[in-house]
Amino acid sequence: MLLIKNGYMIDPKSGRQGNFDMLVNQGKIVKIDKNLTLPAGEGEEIDATGLLVAPGLVDVHVHFREPGFTQNEDITTGAAAAAKGGFTTVVLMANTKPVVDTVETLQYVLQRGASTDIHVTSCANVTKGMQGKELVPMRELAAAGAVGFTDDGIPLMDEKVVREAMKLAAELDLPISFHEENPALIQNNGINRGKASAYFGIGGSPREAEITLVERDLKLALETGACIDIQHISTMEAVELVRQAKKKGCNIHAEATPHHFTLTEEAAIQYGTLAKMNPPLREEKDRIAIIQGLVDGTIDMIATDHAPHTAEEKAKSITEAPSGIIGLETALALGITELVNGGYMTIETLLRRMSTDPAAMYHLDAGYLEEDGPADIILIDTNADFVPEAYASKASNTPFTGWKLKGEVAVTICDGKIVYRRG
Repeated sequence: MLLIKNGYMIDPKSGRQGNFDMLVNQGKIVKIDKNLTLPAGEGEEIDATGLLVAPGLVDVHVHFREPGFTQNEDITTGAAAAAKGGFTTVVLMANTKPVVDTVETLQYVLQRGASTDIHVTSCANVTKGMQGKELVPMRELAAAGAVGFTDDGIPLMDEKVVREAMKLAAELDLPISFHEENPALIQNNGINRGKASAYFGIGGSPREAEITLVERDLKLALETGACIDIQHISTMEAVELVRQAKKKGCNIHAEATPHHFTLTEEAAIQYGTLAKMNPPLREEKDRIAIIQGLVDGTIDMIATDHAPHTAEEKAKSITEAPSGIIGLETALALGITELVNGGYMTIETLLRRMSTDPAAMYHLDAGYLEEDGPADIILIDTNADFVPEAYASKASNTPFTGWKLKGEVAVTICDGKIVYRRG
């Protein structure tokens, strides 16, 4: 039994907020009220004075690299990084080795996830071997526990395959997520074609690479009725395309990463491979459009695209180093610093984009605080100075190390158990 006392609670799902105590037992929230006490001699009391009590965060886009690339990260260390960052539920991407295109590999991943302190769910692939040609057995994988489908990391280029995948996903009532970068238009991925590519003397990735595939997939979603997620959106044009598609009543969702709402291609020039990612950091007008999309709900999810790499990999040249940065341990602080303290949105809206909305798209019982609801809870010190330095992740490939941010997770509770405590 656990009693959280004297905190300020925000439930973004219901809009309820105020000074409440919260009693937790056997993985559930038993009572939310004022002046609660523990039965004599039972449980632990947490004094949350000065802290914000919120639902555990939900990240629908993480790479834990297991199986196949465990020198970068594994499911255990990825889950520890998530807990430190306030995430109690994560959705794994399927570009592992072997990829998650069979029930056997999916079951391995889910079993490994079940041994951690948080809720680890997983997508399965859309196509066998991530080759973009033949669909995986989507019905079997859904029955085995896949919460959605994606070939994230490799764009799906065959429109016929995409259409059939969307039709099946719609029948299964599961989301299908898309990495929107047309390789035919890209010379060197991970760096924006513009000021950054000119600085490095390379071809880079033009904004049209994203825009063209977003246009195609929004059209197909309207045709098929599928629930789709436009992953890690990076251009102002793609944001507007999603906005207009949503007005037509499509089951469209989009996610933005903290690095895309915080940084521009200037960071790639400053930090080199530590700011190389797919899709690349774009221009200031794109960053502002992404923020505006998050504010008005066009972009309804913040997802980290947590992508660990070794220091040796990132030490390679700008064209040879892999794309991606870690993000689980800095996402909330970047949201508070850039979006809330920056005056763009309330903390309630930020929490909605990081918990309630992503949970809803994946049909997860998460992202809210209610009696008899899951005891997945975080306590946030919104005024704390937070400087990312040491990471629970195996990796440290991020440009945000040493930044002075505001907001830090003090306690993470998952299934009613304390799984992370600051210090």
